[in-house]
Amino acid sequence: MESMTSLSDIYKCVVDNCIKEYGISNTARNIWLDSLEPVKMEGSTFILATDNEFKSDTLNAIYVPYIEEQLKVILGVPIKAEIVVDSNAGKNSVEQLINTEPINDTINSMNNTVTYTFDNFIVGPSNNLAFVAAKAVAKKQHEKFNPLFIYGDSGLGKTHLLSAIQYDMQQSFPGINIVYMPAESFTNEFLHSISTNTVEEFDKKYRSADALLIDDIQFIAGKEQTEEKFFHIFNELYNQNKVIVLTSDRPAKEIKSISDRLRTRFSKGLIADVKPPEYETRLAIIQQKAELLNFNIGEDVTDYIATKLKSNIRQIEGVVTKLNALYMVSQMKPSITIAQNVIKEIVTDHQPIPVTIEKVINEVSKIYNIDPDEMRSQRRTANISQARKVAIYIIQEVTGIPYEQIGQEFNGRDHSTVVYAIKSIKAEMERDGSFRSVVEDIIKNIKTNQ
Repeated sequence: MESMTSLSDIYKCVVDNCIKEYGISNTARNIWLDSLEPVKMEGSTFILATDNEFKSDTLNAIYVPYIEEQLKVILGVPIKAEIVVDSNAGKNSVEQLINTEPINDTINSMNNTVTYTFDNFIVGPSNNLAFVAAKAVAKKQHEKFNPLFIYGDSGLGKTHLLSAIQYDMQQSFPGINIVYMPAESFTNEFLHSISTNTVEEFDKKYRSADALLIDDIQFIAGKEQTEEKFFHIFNELYNQNKVIVLTSDRPAKEIKSISDRLRTRFSKGLIADVKPPEYETRLAIIQQKAELLNFNIGEDVTDYIATKLKSNIRQIEGVVTKLNALYMVSQMKPSITIAQNVIKEIVTDHQPIPVTIEKVINEVSKIYNIDPDEMRSQRRTANISQARKVAIYIIQEVTGIPYEQIGQEFNGRDHSTVVYAIKSIKAEMERDGSFRSVVEDIIKNIKTNQ
């Protein structure tokens, strides 16, 4: 067993690496990482203590993957991080920053009070067409807009518009049957209905909808059974003149691995894009969010946020929410310095590599209709082997981690096996354009969802 001093040294290196690799702010470091105390190592488990259950839950949800990844970098072998609760742990950390009410609890409680409506959607040149069309659809003036296909990068307000349509229709047409969900949930629900022999109930739910609102429709691309099912549901609702609204991160014509017949149907109505907001629109978003929270930011901080964050409304609102939470919890008045730290924490899109790997494996397993565990197994049937090679290629493409590390994720396969898989997929992508489109769409979906 390591001495407490050497454990502390190891953990200090872990924290320093986390700050460098993942852009974690000093505030987050003080609140979460520095409040942990190394306790002991038992086999391949590194045990750390924190002083309350809330911290333990947050650390496990957000920071443990980072810690485990850096433990592996420092110690050279996979190490599991385990968080235990000890009321005496971390008494020398910056406790005053969180006082008695946790910052994340404050943020969640504020976010949960927001209802996304047309009234609190900031309209500008970047989103005006999508806004006007969404309002018309919500009033069932959708004949010229069916389906309404809204596309744009993540965080630009597509989900806000879907929620606003749902809210407005519920107010205007009491009892209306609206089915609203992400495409990934649609896929999961459909696959579950197959495994439980409840496809008839699934069909009834969707075919009886007065309005079908599907977020991130690109996630059904390449999933043959799901596409087939959605095609028939779409046709039936369209022929009955029911409301159909779809969102995507790209135009339908650019979702290469989706079937031509679906791509054609998605383009039948109105296609409206949402672009990154202009400076004036960004200012209005910050000011409105602050007003909703009854929070005074100040012109200099407002200008700083609007200047630094140019392409993601969700991030802009997240910064305002976090600044308000810091003020409510620790009386930290908004300043450019604090805004700078909050922006660094919120904008980082570097996801823990273990989480990304799981997403790749899960996404590929859905495409090939196999269990994720089969991909990691020693089984070599054609379908499983092909799915495994695709997953290996995408993991290397998205994360850039060493071949040896990729091999460890697939039951200890060696360097040469990983190299062969990557070369094999590259060659097939060069030969087969449709296969290349499937792989590229999976990569886009993973990167979009990071």
